[in-house]
Amino acid sequence: MGFFGKILEKLGIKKEEEVAAPAATVAHDKPAAVEAKPAAPAIVKPSTPVAAQKDDVVTAPKQPTISKMEAPKPVAVSEVDVMKHLEEISLGKGLDWKVSIVDLLKLLDIDSSREARNELATELGCPADLMTDSVKMNVWLHKEVLKQIAKNGGNIPASMLD
Repeated sequence: MGFFGKILEKLGIKKEEEVAAPAATVAHDKPAAVEAKPAAPAIVKPSTPVAAQKDDVVTAPKQPTISKMEAPKPVAVSEVDVMKHLEEISLGKGLDWKVSIVDLLKLLDIDSSREARNELATELGCPADLMTDSVKMNVWLHKEVLKQIAKNGGNIPASMLD
């Protein structure tokens, strides 16, 4: 589980890959519709000798063909009331989690050190030019974490995603 996965776990949200995991069991290199190959004719010898005429050929029973494989049905992602949850756990803690990535991580009881934030920023694809400036990286990281939480089923107000 990556760093962002820990955040989702603390919020009670399953990560997209975990929700889609059952679909991963289907081989990706096979087409959606697969025709079964018909069984080769087989000569079946009876257990008791029977006089057969020249033209008698016994074939194996017909096997059903598979016309198409059913695609796995999409799993609905339930929306988690992230805002309510964060509001409840922040009561009396004096953390400004709505604007600070450090406070958000502290609130979730996740490592908020510079190294941990660098790891999270790298995982979420922070531009290299922001990685060298702690303030700019933190601002980008806070917004990106909120966007990713929303993308994974958390209800984050649009005003916090701008």
